[in-house]
Amino acid sequence: MRTLNTISILWQRQLKRYFRSRARLIGSFGQPILFLFALGFGFGPIYAKAGGGNYLDIIAPGVIAMAILFTAVFSGIEVIWDRQFGFLKETLVAPVSRLSIMIGRTLGGATVALIQGLVVFGITFFTGFRVTHLAMLPVAFVVMFLIALIFTALGTGIGSLLEDFQGFQLIMNFLVMPLFFLSGALFPLTDLPGALGIIVRLDPLTYGVDALRGALLGLNHWAMLTDMTILIVLMGILLAIGAALFARIEV
Repeated sequence: MRTLNTISILWQRQLKRYFRSRARLIGSFGQPILFLFALGFGFGPIYAKAGGGNYLDIIAPGVIAMAILFTAVFSGIEVIWDRQFGFLKETLVAPVSRLSIMIGRTLGGATVALIQGLVVFGITFFTGFRVTHLAMLPVAFVVMFLIALIFTALGTGIGSLLEDFQGFQLIMNFLVMPLFFLSGALFPLTDLPGALGIIVRLDPLTYGVDALRGALLGLNHWAMLTDMTILIVLMGILLAIGAALFARIEV
């Protein structure tokens, strides 16, 4: 019971922190909107003339995944914030396991990232994007939450290793942008050059983007079962790694 209460309290705290920060709430939608409108309408006609079809079908699921990725990973910076301002020390001395603390923080960060993704999903409709597989919509929401859990655990693990904001931002910029651009979020996964094809397959976000395209539009590159299996395995691995790193924090 005590463990569940701790998880619930930390989950609620993450949500309250997010919704209280209006600047963060509004500013976090700037980049997804820019990608949707600038790339969606800018490259759309070129993509259509090349025989590729509707470019929004390619980019919209990718931008949704991007919104989740950025919010989830950067939630790890709150570990550093809490460490510097003393809240983390107060939390860690509580008579509960560090695993439950990490799970509560991860669920809270993942929920915030999911909300971000759902809002961007709603924005895509203003660009003309339409879901063609409505029956698979619940599966799409599950995929979005899996992506959120995977990268919140990653951000928490990295945040547990660092003690200053500068180091976190450097690593995140070095890690997050390649994860996004090499995931196939902005281009189809068919007929890729050999080296790029290998790198794309090593990117965990690739399978989230592919699963989203499959659930929303039926445009899977791989089978949905393959995407979901890889995402679930990655979630388990990164949660375990994140929990191990968080357990080693010294305050």
